[in-house]
Amino acid sequence: MPLFPQTRPRRLRLTKGIRDLVAETKLSIDDLIMPIFVKEGLDKPEPIEAMPGYYRYPVSDVVKVVGEALENGVKVFLLFGIPLPEKKDHLGSAAYDPNGPVPQAIRLIRKEFGEEPVIFTDVCICGYTSHGHCGIPVEKHGRSLIDNDSTLDVISRMAVVHAEAGADFVAPSGMMDGMVGAIREALDDEGYTEVGIMSYAVKYASGFYGPFREAADSAPRFGDRRSYQMDPRNAYEAIKEAFLDIEEGADILMVKPALAYLDVIRLVKENYPHYPLAAYNVSGEYSMVKAAAEKGWIDEKLVTFEILTAIKRAGADIIITYHALDVAKWLREGYSPF
Repeated sequence: MPLFPQTRPRRLRLTKGIRDLVAETKLSIDDLIMPIFVKEGLDKPEPIEAMPGYYRYPVSDVVKVVGEALENGVKVFLLFGIPLPEKKDHLGSAAYDPNGPVPQAIRLIRKEFGEEPVIFTDVCICGYTSHGHCGIPVEKHGRSLIDNDSTLDVISRMAVVHAEAGADFVAPSGMMDGMVGAIREALDDEGYTEVGIMSYAVKYASGFYGPFREAADSAPRFGDRRSYQMDPRNAYEAIKEAFLDIEEGADILMVKPALAYLDVIRLVKENYPHYPLAAYNVSGEYSMVKAAAEKGWIDEKLVTFEILTAIKRAGADIIITYHALDVAKWLREGYSPF
């Protein structure tokens, strides 16, 4: 029997108003998180060549950037820090400097806007190390390996420093085993029980990160990150990775990248429907849209909304995207994509 039995088949005449009324997936600016790159030593915004329209900002400019975003409806931000080159070392010790670019930026934002902005911070040492890896390399058995446990100590200290400055959430992105549990314990021990953890639970070793690595000066100086990031050929492994982080106390799960892993977003959401799920619409995805739009090959607005809607349709509750401010402005201007 047909699902909707009728005397004869017919289609409704779907005007714009009716389409909006019955749309199964609705994208809102409230779904989006805007990344911000904060770089030490700058005196003016620095364009990121591989990410058209995006910038590294001096600490002093962060209030202006956040203020413009708030005026356009963007309320949630993810901060990435870029230290001076001479401060990078093997251990990434600048990552937990209370006067580093991210803690400074958080304090300025809180002083200007109070509790209104929601501040997430990236917790990873790749941008703070001389070698560019997310963990601390050591020589063992004639091979260079990542020392997982010593890395946990560094990122836990980093998370506490960000919490002290006023972060709402810390977001460990290095794919170290036990990172969520170690950070949760460190935060709780220091009294920051209210600070949440958004875990990069499902992070693939992807070619889509190239522009970000230029932006954050965080490309590995040797080897690659395949030993601690996920194999793009694996989907069901994501269920295990998400489960481990849930067990350790993650408040929000994440799949990264988003566009080439829509099936994984769906898989994680179906297995953990009661957990908030973020997806990272990463730099390579952003830059491909921008580059094609500059050539006149695509409609930038329509394609951007189509991609973000697909990510949400796949099951993401939250989308981290470099398109966030553009989308907010387009919506305020009355743009309606579908």
